[in-house]
Amino acid sequence: VRLVESGGGSVQSGGSLRLSCTASEYTSRSYCMGWFRRAPGWEREGVACFDSDGSTTYADSVKGRFTISQDKAKNALYLQMDSLKPEDTGMYFCAAGPCWLVATFSLVRSPNSGYWGQGTQVTVSS
Repeated sequence: VRLVESGGGSVQSGGSLRLSCTASEYTSRSYCMGWFRRAPGWEREGVACFDSDGSTTYADSVKGRFTISQDKAKNALYLQMDSLKPEDTGMYFCAAGPCWLVATFSLVRSPNSGYWGQGTQVTVSS
């Protein structure tokens, strides 16, 4: 499975961006998709994801500002990011993997258990 992200860019604090991710093929029903990011000098962390029942999980730092959505017919995943802050700066990755890893953001500790995109850079200036 190949994942390709797009939509990153540079914005000022308070601005918005919409990230997109397209999967090259249908992923297993036991797989979930999510967004992760790596800020400069920090390890990769979970941002938002879907669980197998369609429920969503957000990192505390983005709750109320980011919205994850998906279009299964298009094998696509999206992340609407509003009220962006400088601390949101980083490389954003789309990932697909076992739901029990993705939904708990634990895929970062077992990266070889899933699929990752190449990332798209988001830069927020103050």
